[in-house]
Formats: sequence, C-alpha cells, structure tokens
Amino acid sequence: MLGRTGKFRGRCRFELQQCRPFSSHPPPPPPELSRLHYPAGSGSRKYRTGQEAGPMSSAQINSILKANEYSHNLPRGPASHGVLGFHSNMLPSNLPGEDRRSSATCLPGCGGVQFGVFDGHAGSACAHTVSQRLFYYIAVATLPLRTLAELERAVQEDRAVPPLLEWHKHPQDHSCPDGAAISFHSLRNYWQERLEDGDEDDGDEDDEDSSRVTSALVNAFRRLDYDLSVEAQVYLSMSSPRRLSLRGEALSVSSPLRVALSGCTACVVHVSKGVLQVANLGDSRAVLGVQEPDGSWSALSLTNDHNAQNPEELQRILGEHPLSERRTVVRHDRLLGLLLPFRAFGDVRFKWSAEMLSRVYETRPDILSTVSEAVRTLPPYYLTPPYLSAQPEVTRHHIRPMDKFLVLATDGLWELMHRQTVVQLVGQQVTGMS
Repeated sequence: MLGRTGKFRGRCRFELQQCRPFSSHPPPPPPELSRLHYPAGSGSRKYRTGQEAGPMSSAQINSILKANEYSHNLPRGPASHGVLGFHSNMLPSNLPGEDRRSSATCLPGCGGVQFGVFDGHAGSACAHTVSQRLFYYIAVATLPLRTLAELERAVQEDRAVPPLLEWHKHPQDHSCPDGAAISFHSLRNYWQERLEDGDEDDGDEDDEDSSRVTSALVNAFRRLDYDLSVEAQVYLSMSSPRRLSLRGEALSVSSPLRVALSGCTACVVHVSKGVLQVANLGDSRAVLGVQEPDGSWSALSLTNDHNAQNPEELQRILGEHPLSERRTVVRHDRLLGLLLPFRAFGDVRFKWSAEMLSRVYETRPDILSTVSEAVRTLPPYYLTPPYLSAQPEVTRHHIRPMDKFLVLATDGLWELMHRQTVVQLVGQQVTGMS
C-alpha cells in the first residue's frame, strides 16, 4: 500500500511503504500499463524569474525552494489506506503562479486518500477553483446513496452538513473565500441527481469497489467541468457590465466566467483498500517508484500524455472532426494552433458554440479586460466545437510490496527531468531515510 506520498509543486512525491496485501498474492499490474505512452521531455520550457539579478547565495536559494514545502504524516490504521504521509512542494515558473495542489482524506463511507496537481493556463482562476472543488465531487460520486440521503436531510432540516473531507494544506495554500454559495448549490444538485437515479451496486468485492471508484472519478471530472460551464452561462445571463463594475465582481478570481475562460489540466490520485487509481486530464504525470529485488530503482508510468506527442491521442482528436478539418484541428502540435493539452477543465473557448463565444466577446469587454489576452478572441478555424474534452483517462494499479513511492507532477518537472532520473533521486532519498 502507499506508505508515504509526496508532491512537488505541480510536483508531488509519494513514498510507498510495504504493507500486508489484502490477498495472499498481490495482483499484477493491469495489462493496459504496457501501452502507456511517455515521450521524453523536450526541455523547451522557458522559465521567468521576474527580475534578472546577480548570483544568489545558498541561503537565498534554499529560502525560495523551501517556501512552499509541506509534509504530513497520516495516522496509522485503516483510515490511511496504507498511505503513511506525503511530501509536497511548489516552485512557480512564473509570477503569479498558475498551478495548484490538493490533498485530502475522504471521511464518510469507504473513504480513501486523494492527491492532485492542477496546471493552470490563461490565468490561475480555473486551477484555483478545480483544486478546491474536484475532491468534493469525487467524494459525492463515491459515497453510498444512504450517506447522500443523510446529507440531503441535513440540508433540508437546516442542520450542519457533516464534513466530507479532511484537507491537508500548507498554511499558505490558497483558500476559496468567495463563490462558496454557487459551489455548494452545484454540488448539492449533483448528489440530488445521484439520489434520483438511485443506481448503486451493492457488491462488496474489492474489484467491484475499484470499478465503482473508476466510474466515479470519470463522472466527477465531467460533472465539475459541466457545472463550471453552466455557472458561467448563468452568470452571463444574470449580470450586466454596470452591475459588475459597481460590485467589483469582474475582478474576482472566482468569477464564474473568468474561471471558465481560463483552464487547467489535472492529475489526481485516489488510494483506497490497497488500490491506487490515477485520473489524468492533460499532460501532468504520475510515476511509480519500484524497487527491484537487487535494490535498483525503476520507473513505472501510470498516465498518458494528452497532447500531440501521443499518437493515440492525436488520432482521437482528429477522428472527432470532419476530414475537411484535418489540417486545422491540430497545428504546430497545438489544438487549433493554440493549446498544448488536448484535455482540460474550463477553456470554454474550445467548447462553447461560436455564437455563444461571439456574444461574450461582443458584449462583455469588462470581463475580457481581466483575463489573458490570448482568450479574448475566437480561435481560428473554429468550425465544429467542442474541440476540448474533460474526460479523464483512469489507470488502476494494485499496490505491491515492491512499489515504494509515487511522484505526481505537472509537466514542468517532466520537461526538465526524465522519469527514471526522478525515481532514482527520490529512491536514494527514501533509502537514506529508512
């Protein structure tokens, strides 16, 4: 099972500790792992330091590197699902930083431990919101219907709603002070729909539990992205430029339209009952550190990149649009020549109809003035939307005694370091700590 987990800024590291398996023989990794596609990093990323100055001292460097460090040990016992703890850090490549991280324990039901990294683009609004809300959606998607019914009764009777998550946050990690009412309303709609559907498998087998978690991860990702889009459309229909300027909402980081116009990738790990599941959307990665019998380290990739470097992903996106667009859907390895990842939250300028986007661009200059210049115009060759998907790819892995840690990171790490190098460095540290 997971022993320790650790994250580094859009980079995370999780150490795994050998635990007693649930069966006498740990199951082998699923066959789909053998086809995971992992191109080596191109090293093309350019980092900005804000202001170029002379060489920094070791003390200055350490101060910067340690500013966002966070470690947390989880209590031993079934509630930790074999995760002993995690080590996390964030090192922004630009200011203000657009990436976010999250870690939490699910409290009711079967529970589980969740970790995620979120790589924002066109601003931090979407990554900020998704990092605060996605784990709640996963909790609602995985909870038994009887627990959701108890939540609904508490709301109807105006009682305190039991907490769904125990967050593990760095003191300086961003909170979400505004937009809470909209978030709760959407989340409640989600659990009400689950209750109305009433579709729940009562099987108790581990494989069935794992399958339910897989489906829940996919549903939670898609539903949150849907809600972000709907909230932005409601916001547009109910607001006017004059009201917004008076109330100052156009500048709010959590303004629904601002969230929807920006975007983020997401890589989330859910650990429960000795099963590790990774839901990936975009080009962040999860890499398992495996210690071989001779003591050497090997890297096992648990995610695929969703970009033009992945042939299967490229064929998927081309196959979803007419042959007449084959030369324009992906240009210069970017979606419509603009966006590197082919899957992401938000980014409604790649999802909404051309008519709706034109209406935003023509009538809401007040909001457009607060977002990145790149999102203020209709993308070229915008003919058959949606072009961007929020459907995550989920990989399931039964944790074995040889699995020692997991590294979860945004693309910034992988463009500069090969996965084997990362695992080797972490493995040496883990060996030195034991």
